[in-house]
Amino acid sequence: MTTTDHTPTAAPATTHPATTHPATTHPAATHPTAVRPAPTHTPTTTPPPTTTTPPPEPHAQKLPLAGLLALATAVFITSLTETLPAGLLPAMSADLGVSESATGQTVTIYAAGTALTAIPLTAATAGWRRKRLLLMAMAGFAAANTVTAVSGNYTLTMAARFIAGVAAGLAWALLAGYARRMAPVHLQGKAIAIAMAGIPVALSLGVPAGTYLGKLLSWQVAFLVMTGLTVGLLAWIAALVPDYPGRPRGATPPMLRTLRVPGVTPVLFVTLVFVLAHTVLYTYIATYLDGLGMGGSTDLVLLVFGAASLLSIWIVGTLIHRRLRALTLAAVLLVGVAAAVLATLSDSPALVYAAVTLWGLGWGGAPTLLQTAAGDAGGDAADAAQAMLVTLWNVAMAAGGVIGGVLLGLVGTSSFPWTILLLLVPVLLVVVISRTHGFPARRTATDQ
Repeated sequence: MTTTDHTPTAAPATTHPATTHPATTHPAATHPTAVRPAPTHTPTTTPPPTTTTPPPEPHAQKLPLAGLLALATAVFITSLTETLPAGLLPAMSADLGVSESATGQTVTIYAAGTALTAIPLTAATAGWRRKRLLLMAMAGFAAANTVTAVSGNYTLTMAARFIAGVAAGLAWALLAGYARRMAPVHLQGKAIAIAMAGIPVALSLGVPAGTYLGKLLSWQVAFLVMTGLTVGLLAWIAALVPDYPGRPRGATPPMLRTLRVPGVTPVLFVTLVFVLAHTVLYTYIATYLDGLGMGGSTDLVLLVFGAASLLSIWIVGTLIHRRLRALTLAAVLLVGVAAAVLATLSDSPALVYAAVTLWGLGWGGAPTLLQTAAGDAGGDAADAAQAMLVTLWNVAMAAGGVIGGVLLGLVGTSSFPWTILLLLVPVLLVVVISRTHGFPARRTATDQ
C-alpha cells in the first residue's frame, strides 16, 4: 500500500497594504519637522524554503520476502491439507472402517466448508485486524489436522475436515489482499505470485511427499507433520508478517452490490469455469494416465506439471503489472492446446509429457491472474470480490470431482480432454470481450 507524502510548503508572507501601494502625500509629510507615524504593522519575512528528503522512488522499494514467503507457506498448507487424503485413501479407509469412496468425501466436505462459509465469514470479520485474522485461520488448520490425525471415528474426521475447510475459506479470502498490501503498487502482482506459489508446490511436491510418508510410517504421521508445519508458521507470522487494519464498519459493500461493479462478474465467471475445466482432469489424473498405460508414471507427470507451474508463476509475477490481459489469454490458450493434444495424440508418452508441460504453464499462474483481476475490478469492494472468488473456486473444485466421476462412469477417461476444450470456449470468449473491465487491455495507473 502506498501513501502520498504531502510536504507542507511555507505560506507566503502576509503583505500590508502600506507595503504594496505607493506612498500617498500627507500634509504633514511636506513639513520638514513632521514626524512620520510609527508603522502599525511589522513587516513579515518569508522563511527560507523548507527542505525535506524526498520519498524513495517506487521502483527502489523491495518486496518483503520474509512476509510473502510466510503467506506462500500458508497457501501451501491450505492446498496440501485439502488434497492430502487423495494419496492416503486406502489406509485411511481401513482405519476409519469405511469404503474408499466414503473416505474420498473428506476432500468434498473440505471444499464444502470453504464454499459455505467464505462469504459470510469474510463479511463478519471485515473490520478485524489482518494479522489476528490470519493467525486464527492458521490455528484452525493446526487444530483440524491434529484431530484428523488422532481420530479413529469417521464422523469426527469429517467434522474436522469441515473445520479445516472453514479455516481455508477465511484464509483464502484474506491472503491475496494481504500480499497486495505488503508490496509497493508496481510490485503487487509479483507479491501475489509469490504467495500463490504454494499451490503448485503443494500439488507437485507436497502430495507425493505426503503419500510417501503415509506409506513409510502412517497416514496419521502425515497429518501430524502438517500440524507441526502450521505451528512453526504461526511463529513465523507473529514475528515477521506486518499487521494491517481491517475495513471500518460499513465500508465493505454487500455482495450483490459488488456483483454490479463493472468487471467483477466476468472475472468470477472465468474463475468458475476455468477451475472446473482444470479440476475435471486433475482430480482423476492417476486414473487417466492408467488408461493410457502410464499409471506407473503418475508421480513423474505431476512433477513435470509442478515444475511448469512454478515457471508459469515466475513469468506471471514478472509481467502481470503490465500484461494481465495477455497473460490470461495465454493461460486459457495453453490449457486448451494441452487438452487438444491429450484428446488427439495421447498415444505418444512424449506428447503426453509435452501436453502436461503446456497445461502447467497455462495453469500455474491462473490463481495469481484471477485474484489480481478480481482485486483490480472490485476496487473498494476487493475483499468482497475475493470472498466470492474463493467460494466459486471451491464450488468448481467440488463440481469438477462430481462431473469427472460421472463422465468416468458413463464415457471413460477419454472424455476428460474434450470436456476441458468445451468448457474453455466460453472462458476464452468472456476474456476476449471483457476488454474494458475485468481483463482490461491496459491496467489503470494506480494498479501499475
